[in-house]
Amino acid sequence: MVDIWLNLWYNTHMNKTNELLQWVGAGFIVAGHTLNAVGPSMHPWNIVTFSIGTIAFLAWALRVANKPQAMVNIVSLTIGLVGLYKAVG
Repeated sequence: MVDIWLNLWYNTHMNKTNELLQWVGAGFIVAGHTLNAVGPSMHPWNIVTFSIGTIAFLAWALRVANKPQAMVNIVSLTIGLVGLYKAVG
């Protein structure tokens, strides 16, 4: 009986964490698009915002072992960090 309750608690906690990571990622991605729409004056903050969203989605993808999504996020993060380096450095 304890195992059933422990598994239920664990799965509920994991599902809430996974959902939170996705919502945080989505919020930051939408904010990044909003900053892009404002224009070049938001550079490099748009890249930073996209990076935070991408990191949240990458954390979720790794937690649920979604390899294609993890790869998309790794590539997106790499491209964004190169852009951030060019913008700042």
